[in-house]
Amino acid sequence: MATPPPPHGPHPYTQPPGQPPMGPYAPQQPAGPYGQQQPTGPYAPQQPAAPYAQQPAGPYAPQQPAGPYAPQQPTGSYAPPGHPVPAPSQAPYGYPQQPHPHAQPGPVGCQFCGAQPAVQATVRGHQGILYVMRFLSRSGVFCRSCGLATYREMSAKTLWQGWWSPLSVVITPITLLVNLGPRSRFHALAAPVGGFRPSLDPGKPLLRRPETLLILIPLALLALALTVLFVIGLFADDSPSGPLTTGAGQGKAQTLAVGDCVRNDADWPDQDLRTVDCGSADAQYKVSRRLDSSEQHCADGDYLAALEYSPDGATTSCLTPVR
Repeated sequence: MATPPPPHGPHPYTQPPGQPPMGPYAPQQPAGPYGQQQPTGPYAPQQPAAPYAQQPAGPYAPQQPAGPYAPQQPTGSYAPPGHPVPAPSQAPYGYPQQPHPHAQPGPVGCQFCGAQPAVQATVRGHQGILYVMRFLSRSGVFCRSCGLATYREMSAKTLWQGWWSPLSVVITPITLLVNLGPRSRFHALAAPVGGFRPSLDPGKPLLRRPETLLILIPLALLALALTVLFVIGLFADDSPSGPLTTGAGQGKAQTLAVGDCVRNDADWPDQDLRTVDCGSADAQYKVSRRLDSSEQHCADGDYLAALEYSPDGATTSCLTPVR
């Protein structure tokens, strides 16, 4: 009796139940943003890695897209391992680095030579010609040498250009006094160092320059004007109350004696008395008495002669009208 053949078992290449089909003819998973996503996380099934898998290379290998619309590699503190992280001085995503709002500014050098230390200041000047005036100023950051050079230059020009208009006579001294503030700040600085070119030469001090001597011109003119006015006022006194003289060329007041007749060439109360003949028509008054004490008084209608007409310069004479 023949032995029956064994029953046909499973195919040797049949996949075990419950496992996804594998092989070149296995169905492909849909790709794209709406395709089925593979599970991730610590419980996701691990795919076996092919130890000998090679990335395609050569002229037919897929190229990475380039250009302004190419995807950017992540940078910064969240970049994945293996990607370069930009230096701290570089701004992420191509934006310019903005300074911190509370950052302290560094020391500023001189605007002329770049040396330090330097200070912010404004030096002023003035020019006046008849009715035209110019107000000058130069502001900036100056080291000691450049600041003193600017101060001396502008002050020296002001000394000889700032006096030739009426208002400039007042404005020029004020400008020179205002410049003393920046001058003291420049003197307080240390010697300049670290400049990118030599500092300006301060030159001679202001008081040793020829322009300073020009300040003596307006001062001399002012002193001369005051002297002329004083002399004119001294000799141009045309007051009619001068002392009585005995004749032309005599400057001493004439002494009046009791009984003398006089004429007043001035208008009362001013007196310009001169003696005349009592019988002439020029006689106006007659010295009637002299008051030797304070208890004595002149008669009603009499005039009082000035003290310089008395012998001692301290007594008063009574002048009685003769007509």
